[in-house]
Amino acid sequence: MRGLTLIVAEPHARRFHAALAMAAASAATGAPTRVYLHGDTVMLLAPPPRSPDDDRYRAAGQPTLAQMLDEALALDVKLICCQSGLAMAGLAADALDPRIEIGGLVGLFGSLGDDRLVAV
Repeated sequence: MRGLTLIVAEPHARRFHAALAMAAASAATGAPTRVYLHGDTVMLLAPPPRSPDDDRYRAAGQPTLAQMLDEALALDVKLICCQSGLAMAGLAADALDPRIEIGGLVGLFGSLGDDRLVAV
């Protein structure tokens, strides 16, 4: 089964939430799945991860951003955080969930293989 690699290119909580939902659905089918947070997008991981839409999601019985993140990680979605983005955001890698990896675009593209690549 082909893998799926999603790149979240802008720090918009709705896009990140959608990427996590897509990643979780992909992983639930057994496909190897990765989400790469590029540049400023890593700010969305500042503990605890929050979205301005969390109350709406909660009211609709949907997972909040933090819950969606946890669900994706529990389904073995590989989450990769841009190392340059961490530096720009002033976030320390050890402040993040230990299941989140640190990496860069060169490593990501070097390991794509036959993954489908989607930018959100």
